[in-house]
Amino acid sequence: MLDGVIEARHLRVLRAVATTGSFSAAGRELGCTQPAVSQQMKALEASVGTPLLVRAGREMRLTQAGEALVRHAGTILAGLTAAEEEVAAIAGLRAGRVRLVSFPSGSSTLVPSALAALRAAHPGTRVSLEEAEPPQSVELLREGDCDIALAFRYEGAAGVEEWEDLVVRPLLTDRLVGLVPEGHRLARAGSVAIGELADEPWIAGCPRCRGRLVQVCEGAGFTPRIDFATDDYPAVAGLVGAGLGVAVLPQLAIESVRPRGVRTVELEPAVRREIVALTLPDLAQVPAVAATLEELVRVGAR
Repeated sequence: MLDGVIEARHLRVLRAVATTGSFSAAGRELGCTQPAVSQQMKALEASVGTPLLVRAGREMRLTQAGEALVRHAGTILAGLTAAEEEVAAIAGLRAGRVRLVSFPSGSSTLVPSALAALRAAHPGTRVSLEEAEPPQSVELLREGDCDIALAFRYEGAAGVEEWEDLVVRPLLTDRLVGLVPEGHRLARAGSVAIGELADEPWIAGCPRCRGRLVQVCEGAGFTPRIDFATDDYPAVAGLVGAGLGVAVLPQLAIESVRPRGVRTVELEPAVRREIVALTLPDLAQVPAVAATLEELVRVGAR
């Protein structure tokens, strides 16, 4: 077992002494004095607990231990140099990786523009994308399986998820709108009180959106009759367009599906959700993560 830690600067000096044969020549090669070389070699020998150099006439020669250390020094120093270059590339955004998790309507609207801008500004940064709805996406972040999670929470919803342990970057506020078939009696209404849809069959979206729909409807004095439920927003719009019911979807989702045979109406009272980008405090300091967050914020502001 070594008595101390081997420092990279000591290995560089040892290699120079082995190459040049003397402390003074090594000092000239390294740009330092002969006493400084001698002092560093004493420190290295103290760390390894055995002599590494012996004087033979006017030259310094390696001991068996010195030869072994010099033999490994090349690999160690080369690896350290490669590591330093890689870290510098990441810090300078010439390289880096970001693992992003987003809910589907965010993936189709916010994410593409943000990643296109990121690639244009920092082509060496690579971003992977997976889809998951909150709270699963938030748990993936906390468990270390992603670097940024796009998430949302509804204003005034019961049991609102807490994010105090995370860095929260607000992106936008998304209003929910009603979807009705083109021939529906309320298709040309400017706004609709949700209670006016109490007797309609409903098509519900993702489980979290479905739960919020039920809460809002019950607040208006009725329980919605949900005939169909699907996580697929185009399927929701298609079912409404076929006249099979009405639905409530986030505005962001409607922008991504371009529904046919469907009219959108504003709901009263207004139902909104807050869309955010989340990361861990330590990850927020990583240049590639910080740059990705900034692009998401810019897209959300637009």
